Amino acid sequence: MRRIRAFLFACLLWTVAGASAVVAEVEKPYSGVVTVETGQPFDAFVKTLPEAIKKRGFNIVGIACATCAAKSEGVTIPGNRVFLFFKPAYAVRMLAASEAAGIEAPIRVYVTEGPDGSARVTYRLPSHVFGAYKVSALEMLGAELDEDVRAILDIAKSGNGG
Repeated sequence: MRRIRAFLFACLLWTVAGASAVVAEVEKPYSGVVTVETGQPFDAFVKTLPEAIKKRGFNIVGIACATCAAKSEGVTIPGNRVFLFFKPAYAVRMLAASEAAGIEAPIRVYVTEGPDGSARVTYRLPSHVFGAYKVSALEMLGAELDEDVRAILDIAKSGNGG
């Protein structure tokens, strides 16, 4: 009886371990996540994106580079950047509508390099981010920002950031 219990317990552990190894990550855990295949080489796209951001009147407040950090550790990973940007006039409007919403700025777009070397962009729609606050002024701002981000990506994809 003891051997049977031990065997059943081992089978249960093996099943649980095997099942957990098969579980895939959740690629888009939030509503309103958009992924855009740019069709552009990663390096070219990340060089064009800052000018596209500026062309729409936004300030870049930061660029995080996981590729650079990994390289400093002697590790090579595919291209990876997070661009953080916002427009001063939008910041004023956002904070006038909701001080709590300040945590949502700046806008973040995540650019990753695909296996073929092309750039992919993932971001949360500002309308979803700001819409969660249920404040009409933020909902309007979010809709405007949706259009701005779309326009920025279109400019960058065209290769005419500057």
